[in-house]
Amino acid sequence: MSDPYDIAVIGGGVNGAGIARDAAGRGAHVLLIERGDLAQGTSSASTKLIHGGLRYLEHYEFALVRESLQERERLWGIAPHIIRPMRFVLPYRPGLRPRWLLRTGLFLYDHIGGRRDLPPTRTIDLARHPAGAPLKPEFHTGYAYSDCWVDDARLVMLNARDAADRGASVRTRCEATRLTRLGDGWRIEAGDETHHARAVVNAAGPRVLDLLARAAIPTDRAMRLVRGSHIVVPRLFDHDHAYFFQLPDGRIFFAIPYERDFTLIGTTDRDEHGDLDLVHAAPDEISYLCDGANRYFRTQIAPSDVVWSYSGVRPLVDDGSGKPEAATRGYRFDLDDGEGGGAPILSVFGGKITTYRHLAREAVDLLAPFVPALNGGDWTAGAPLPGGDFPKLGVAALHADLAARYPFLQPEWLARIVPAHGTTAWRILGDAQSLDDLGQHFGHGLTAREVDHMVAREWARTADDILWRRSKLGLRFSADERAALATYLEVARPAG
Repeated sequence: MSDPYDIAVIGGGVNGAGIARDAAGRGAHVLLIERGDLAQGTSSASTKLIHGGLRYLEHYEFALVRESLQERERLWGIAPHIIRPMRFVLPYRPGLRPRWLLRTGLFLYDHIGGRRDLPPTRTIDLARHPAGAPLKPEFHTGYAYSDCWVDDARLVMLNARDAADRGASVRTRCEATRLTRLGDGWRIEAGDETHHARAVVNAAGPRVLDLLARAAIPTDRAMRLVRGSHIVVPRLFDHDHAYFFQLPDGRIFFAIPYERDFTLIGTTDRDEHGDLDLVHAAPDEISYLCDGANRYFRTQIAPSDVVWSYSGVRPLVDDGSGKPEAATRGYRFDLDDGEGGGAPILSVFGGKITTYRHLAREAVDLLAPFVPALNGGDWTAGAPLPGGDFPKLGVAALHADLAARYPFLQPEWLARIVPAHGTTAWRILGDAQSLDDLGQHFGHGLTAREVDHMVAREWARTADDILWRRSKLGLRFSADERAALATYLEVARPAG
């Protein structure tokens, strides 16, 4: 399909991809533009959680927590391959938040969001519960509650994939450099391309104000850019529970089982004023997270134990909060249509990964009066994302079926393939009878057949796209394995 588009969405993070999907599903001719790879920025640098935000209750953000908790099981329902339930253990620590406050917060967390399939909070004896074994002996009582884990980068990609399957055009590595309002439409210059659209969505995340400047749109909206850093260390515990820990400075952090052999620890909250292309975990942030973990775990860690760290910049609405961690995770919209009746540009400020679908629905609703092609209402709450067309409690059955059909795949390989692709794995593996049938094996179960799929259907272009966003095999690949993959992508990849 060619220009003009009904809606051009600029920004390939979770909000932009979600808006593109919703709008395409309502009949609009949609263009999605991303300056780098999908989810290359903030959306792949989260704590990997679909959660209500237990700590937000302390800041009286009850509406945000309720909305997030309602979305939690909806998202699990439409993407049961990349989203899974997880139990979190919150140890009680004398001298910090009192027991009554923890119990009250967890009671609200269980009841204000319409929890259905996830199990409720219960008090546990850490001397007897498996989650107590890795902890220091002074921790006796804990509270186990429910939230969900998500593969954040694949969540973004699957929203873009579904948008494309519904007719959207997706352009990655294509930066929007200038936007010009031309009466009832926009001209968008992006790389060596020029596009026209009736409406624009500015979902540029931390660069939302920069994009407004490129569109010559004045704004008095203030943003607060907050850096969150995480570290990954060799596995600190063998069970499948995660931890929610408190620190004496009032902050909290998580320790989460990650990619079978590792533990993910984070996050920090620090105002970011530097180059957004050079965001990284500072040495003192890494030390802070190690020290926090050492307050709880018997096994002590140091910065030298960190096998990977990453940072993302959260584009938060500046609500005047003193501490970065207190800034709201809610979202706001600014709609500008010139002097009235002109071509609209809708800017998205703030948000969190858990509420992306709800945000997208509201954004498309706001554009409906300007875009006649849009029809219908909320459809994304019940429509599975690609690969998620099976019951949310049926991951084990899908895994068993694939294991029976492809016995040559090692269990640890399937443990990655099933959560990544869901039912799409059948199409990728096809009629293969052996590993050789899947083409070149790059290591750890990644084959040419899967790489070709990631290039042709998931917009992957580089080894980093595949090893850090389409998968987390970067934690396992050697330098030689990485080089072989990079060579294949340069020489033998199919046209994508």
